[in-house]
Amino acid sequence: MSANNPEQNRKRVLLVDDHPVLRKGLVRLIHSKEEFVVCGEASTAADAMALIRELSPDLVVADIGLPDTSGIELTKTIRAEFQKLPVLILSMHEEALYATRALRAGAMGYIVKQDAIDNIAAALREALNGRRYLSPVIAAQLQHNGPDWPTTSTDDPVSLLTDREFEIFELIGKGHEVREISDALGVSPKTVETHRTNIKEKLKLKNARQVARLAVQWLGQRAV
Repeated sequence: MSANNPEQNRKRVLLVDDHPVLRKGLVRLIHSKEEFVVCGEASTAADAMALIRELSPDLVVADIGLPDTSGIELTKTIRAEFQKLPVLILSMHEEALYATRALRAGAMGYIVKQDAIDNIAAALREALNGRRYLSPVIAAQLQHNGPDWPTTSTDDPVSLLTDREFEIFELIGKGHEVREISDALGVSPKTVETHRTNIKEKLKLKNARQVARLAVQWLGQRAV
């Protein structure tokens, strides 16, 4: 291979998103920037980990919502095995609650999908240079509070949930039953039920039905 092959100098990006149309659009967008190339694509966290081990990318861009686990949990898994591999979280959620969870998990940035067309290159550059990137709408929410806000919030008790509890709370709100959640996350139904009990107690609810009702309501208020 020629030493001056431009592909050699490009930073290699692994893209993790379970929506094929969106993924293709992102591939074209990233390839339009001469300094980057998409070296692989995955639709699940499990496939992403396999490709990271196989391809050794320079950076991972992961959707926050994946079919088998969240992008936040994937970030934790990546950071545990590949400490220096930067992860950029892509999300439809324009809320600091999601961004702070992503940053705490070890992500180098959080970009909302509406912002990707204009700022994906800047986000990739910042993450690769070891600097955090936040979409402007998120940065504006955090500028007075710092990257660890909110730690706990009386305004939204959902912020009290751990990342795994929060993930299960969202899946419950999307109408998934215990067995479906356990299959998706690769844990036992008993584990899901334990998390649901913890959610119920933290949110001061009486039973699983109230958990489901609140989860549906909470997600509905944040629908885009």
